[in-house]
Amino acid sequence: MSSPVAVDLAEIVRLRTRHPEAIAEAAARRTRRPLVGDSGRLMIVAADHPARGALGVGDRPLAMANRVDLLERLCLALSRPGVDGVLATADILDDLLLLGALDGKVVMGSMNRGGLQGARFEADDRFTGHRPEDIERLGFDAGKLLLRIDHDDPGSLTTLESTARAIDAMASRRLPLFVEPFISRRSPEGRLKNDLSAEAVIRSIAIASGLGGTSAYTWLKLPVTENPDDMAEVMETSTLPAVLLGGEVGQDQDGAYEKWRGALQLPTVRGLVVGRSLLYPADGDVAAAVDTAVGLL
Repeated sequence: MSSPVAVDLAEIVRLRTRHPEAIAEAAARRTRRPLVGDSGRLMIVAADHPARGALGVGDRPLAMANRVDLLERLCLALSRPGVDGVLATADILDDLLLLGALDGKVVMGSMNRGGLQGARFEADDRFTGHRPEDIERLGFDAGKLLLRIDHDDPGSLTTLESTARAIDAMASRRLPLFVEPFISRRSPEGRLKNDLSAEAVIRSIAIASGLGGTSAYTWLKLPVTENPDDMAEVMETSTLPAVLLGGEVGQDQDGAYEKWRGALQLPTVRGLVVGRSLLYPADGDVAAAVDTAVGLL
C-alpha cells in the first residue's frame, strides 16, 4: 500500500494544539461538488466504525485502531478514479480536512454512534456524532445514521424517534440523509445481530422509508440479503434511492463483488458505501479493491 498523501502525525498534532481553527478554515475553503455526478452513481468509502468501538477487521480485533494507518488507507482510496467521497465521524473528517484530502469529494457526517458494539444499550443508538447544524456549518454534503430495530429492546424506540427528528432537521436544511436500517435481535450470547433475510430487510425498508415529515431528502443504505436473488423483490419496497453497504470482511472478496454486481442493476440502487472490505482487503491491496468496486458501477 502506497498512499499519495504522507500523513505527518506531528504536523496534525501541532495544528490541533496551536491552531484548532485550521479545521474550520480548511472546511470553509474546501472545493465542493454535487452529491451525484453525471453518472448518477455514488462510490463512498466508509470509516465511521471506530467511534462505535468497532475496530475489528476479520480476525484482527484492533485493525482500525492505528489512526495514521487508517488515514493513509483513506487517502489512497480517495485518490482512486471513480471514488466520490467518504463517510466518517468528526475526528476522522477533521484529520482529512487538515490533510487536504476532501477537495472535490462528497463528505458525509456520521450522526449516531452511541450504540457501542457489544453494549447492553447498543440498540439505543444515541446521536453522539454530527448534528444537522454541524453538517450545514462545515459545508458537508450529507449525513448518515444507523437504525437497528430490535422488537424486544425498548431502546430501539428511542432510536426510531431520534431518527425521525434527524430526518426532519436534515430535510429542513435540504441536506440528504442516508438511513441504514436493520431488523436486529439478540443471540443467546447477548450479541445484537442483524437479520439479512429478505423479509427482515423488506420490513426495515418499509419502516425507515416512513419516518419523518418528508422523505424528500432520505436515502437508504442497505445490505445485500442472504440470498442475493431476493434483492429484486426487496428493492420493490420503496422508491427512495439506495446505496449498498459492504458488511463484514470475509475471505471471499470475489463473492462480495458478485453480490453487489447483481443488486447494482436494480433501478433504485444508485451506488456503494463500503468501508472495511475495501480499506482492509484480505490481500492488502487497497487500490485494487477500490478499483474493482468502482468497476462494478
